[in-house]
Amino acid sequence: MNRYLKQLLFFFVFFLCGATYVSAQVEDEFSSALDSARAKEDNKKDSVVFTAKYVRYTTLAMMKQATRTVQIDTSHVNFQYYNKQNLPWDPSINLGSYGLATRDLLFKPNKTIGFQSGFHAMERYLVHPDSIQYFRARARYSELYAVGFFFDDQVFRARLAQNITPQWNIGAEYHATNTDGYYYNQDYNDRKAAVFTWYESKDNRYNLLLNGTFNMLNAAENGSVVDRDIYGQDVFKDTSSTSNMGYLTRLRGQNANRPYNKWKDNGLFLRQSYFLGRLDTVNKGTPEMEIHPTNVVAHNSSIRQRKFIFFKNEVDAEGAFPTGSAELVDDTTSITTISNEFTYSFYLRGKGVFKNEAKLDLAFQNDLIWYADSLSSDFYQNSMLKGTLGYKFSDRIDVQANVQQIVVGRNAGDFLYEANADVQLGKNVGKISFGAYSQNKSPEMVFERMNYTYHQWNSSWEKIKTQNLNFSYQNRKIGFSGRVDYFLMDKYLYFKEVDNPDNDELLLRQITPAQSGSLNLLKVSVGQSFRLGRFHLDNLVVYQKTDAEAILATPEIYTWHSLYYANKLYNVMDFRLGMDVRFNTPFRSPSYAINAGQFYNDNVGIEYSTYPIGDLWFTGNIDRVNLFVSYNFFNQFAYPKGYYTVRRYPMNDANFRLGVSWKFYD
Repeated sequence: MNRYLKQLLFFFVFFLCGATYVSAQVEDEFSSALDSARAKEDNKKDSVVFTAKYVRYTTLAMMKQATRTVQIDTSHVNFQYYNKQNLPWDPSINLGSYGLATRDLLFKPNKTIGFQSGFHAMERYLVHPDSIQYFRARARYSELYAVGFFFDDQVFRARLAQNITPQWNIGAEYHATNTDGYYYNQDYNDRKAAVFTWYESKDNRYNLLLNGTFNMLNAAENGSVVDRDIYGQDVFKDTSSTSNMGYLTRLRGQNANRPYNKWKDNGLFLRQSYFLGRLDTVNKGTPEMEIHPTNVVAHNSSIRQRKFIFFKNEVDAEGAFPTGSAELVDDTTSITTISNEFTYSFYLRGKGVFKNEAKLDLAFQNDLIWYADSLSSDFYQNSMLKGTLGYKFSDRIDVQANVQQIVVGRNAGDFLYEANADVQLGKNVGKISFGAYSQNKSPEMVFERMNYTYHQWNSSWEKIKTQNLNFSYQNRKIGFSGRVDYFLMDKYLYFKEVDNPDNDELLLRQITPAQSGSLNLLKVSVGQSFRLGRFHLDNLVVYQKTDAEAILATPEIYTWHSLYYANKLYNVMDFRLGMDVRFNTPFRSPSYAINAGQFYNDNVGIEYSTYPIGDLWFTGNIDRVNLFVSYNFFNQFAYPKGYYTVRRYPMNDANFRLGVSWKFYD
């Protein structure tokens, strides 16, 4: 307990000292800034002052609709949520340390059709071609981002973008992460990079987007801790007098024998588009200018190479794997995909009027896939037809229907039919949305084929059918948002431990794919923000009810609450000081198959709750600098001593984190 009290005391001392220092510095800098401004005025030197207003970016999704940009985000709101495993609005279960295998805590359907590998455990950390931002900056723009410093998680990111000409911007970003974890062999590291460019012709008709993405994710595997006092159902041993590194783990190989799951994911993406016919311009001559075409032809082309590797070179003395004699394991799956998409878009609108607009998008996509595992290789292809029909009536009603259908190839018969309608009721009343979709989806590859050391199957499964109805309401004025989803699923695929009624040791930890019958799930999400003076309380409650709790392995209730105080210091430093608390009800926690990289439902069926987990945090912004300080799981010194989200894997201990980002654009 003393250890946690010391950490908590350090957090508050650090914050108070920092606030005093910042206050003094701000007063000095404010006076210096006034003197500098007077000197410039006296010298009567003309200068151009660049602000964030002149640094803007677009994305692939935005460019598919029109040529428009948005300003970079300079705020510190939510800056403390650096770990993608612990996003309050998208929580996860994981192996207890940054970067390790992760699965969504709440039910989230996969709406992608066609060929999919089925490997998702480290997907949250990838840099995807579709997520790249393409900049337009009047001055060179750069950003440095760092978390951790002398703490366990060390996350670094650098980004640079510059316009070579008014029509041509180039840029690059680099990510590097090194983490130590809390138990033996929990270290993680990644190296990720992207290069990108955006060119637009002087007549605003031709646009080129090009990017290259490079991902190397490397997560050590320890097979969980051995001490049963650590992973018992309701027992968590007090570790105040014992270092976590002192607990024995099932896998302990080091250096060249270090067990790991490694992902390599590299890609090249190119989009060329040309506007035909009349161009309608909004906010001409300003940074917010938008160009809306009436006809667009485009071609998207990409190549992506992925490798999923598991390696170990040690005897399995503690039963981390199914029974077997293999000491050296080097299982690899390789996938190369070449994709080409041709699209035509047509817009019908009145001249200079955007309140009434009809649109039609037509596309044809062809995918070539080369798949290879440790024993064999194959070639597949898919051809897909896509279509979108939409209509905006005034600025209040937006109706859209989307169709995706694979007509030829390995996954022929896959489809996704979707319809959505948004209705603006007014600024004070809010917006309502209706939606529905029907999906017919082929099984992911890992369910049909596995040729790994400890797991082998060659199965054939029926397509997964999902029907969804949804309704949402949002009112920004009162800070309310709500959404209701109903899912009806048939032939849902998941992994489970093979049936073992006699507790045969030869069958322990053996997993197999399984397909369900008809499943129902109701998901209700409600968010509400309150404000009293400078105090704010943000809340999110998610309720899920299903007739297949043992299959979906997800909690019935998840809540997150954030209470914080927001103010400005000398009208220079904008800051928030707050506390978060999250909780979910007990649910059947899955186990993790190490070399297959899959979460599965075991035969034990232990249920875990997160208990209330609290975090203290401070975020601030001074001009172009954002910073945060957080003390996470601060209540560990009282209760609970620890908790689980995946069987046998204790979650991280109380920890202190510090992060900063600095933007430059002049």
